[in-house]
Amino acid sequence: MAKIIECIPNISEGRRTDVVEALVGVIREVPGVTLLDYSSDASHNRSVITMVGDPDGVAEAAFRLAMAARDNIDLTRHEGEHPRMGAIDVIPFVPIKDTTVAECVALSKALGERIAAELSIPVFLYEDSASAPHRKNLADIRKGQFEGMADKVKEEKWHPDFGGNTVHPTAGVVAVGARAPLVAYNINLSTSDVKIADKIARIIRERSGGLKHVKALGVMLEDRNIAQVSINMCNYAKTPLYRVFELVRVEAARYGVHIIGSEIIGLAPMGALIDTAEYYLQLEGFSKEQVLENRLM
Repeated sequence: MAKIIECIPNISEGRRTDVVEALVGVIREVPGVTLLDYSSDASHNRSVITMVGDPDGVAEAAFRLAMAARDNIDLTRHEGEHPRMGAIDVIPFVPIKDTTVAECVALSKALGERIAAELSIPVFLYEDSASAPHRKNLADIRKGQFEGMADKVKEEKWHPDFGGNTVHPTAGVVAVGARAPLVAYNINLSTSDVKIADKIARIIRERSGGLKHVKALGVMLEDRNIAQVSINMCNYAKTPLYRVFELVRVEAARYGVHIIGSEIIGLAPMGALIDTAEYYLQLEGFSKEQVLENRLM
């Protein structure tokens, strides 16, 4: 059976459509790789790309994308609501079919070494590829963002895994790693007060004592003049989407605010949506085998 690995690189560009299209075009040229989805957010000034393929193919596509991002994105001129530290900010590999996390870890290390050597972009390994426990969480690595990274990498605790201790002057640094599937899930609020979104994010995220497997921060969507709780669901099976939605709804009500909508960025596993539908429809004795698409696969 053919091995299939998913790769979901995030690039720090969500406003210049021509640049995003050019970068995505690089992936389309790589044999053995299928571009599944890409979506851009102008407020975040960020694009999320999803591709699948054989290990060698996705690694090559990720490398070419990193090169194109380096050549077309200048972080000294970049502004956006989402934290970022690199032109290509993060490159995660996820095992999908006939592959293992260990294989994805090995792939991430090989790619990280190549990016550092050939593109002069320092690389941090994160999540299951992390070289130390304090490097596992991407938010910890990214803290300080591009503007603070030049000083951060000089600290012994934060020397990059590959590429030395000097950030690329315009492309910054990049995190590369292996991880489980996650759902990028945002909840929009009926307020322009981003402090409310910040408070809710602190309540729901694991690192602040909230829900397990949840990362969150409050951001402002300037184009819509609304605050958003931007969330990464790192294990939707153990902490489902509906639980986060309901907790955000309850906490927002404390401030006289309600949810006006939510969105999923990129692709999401079917199981994450089925669990939510099962909860809200109060289905009794429901089995995932009742989903037509599951019986056809």
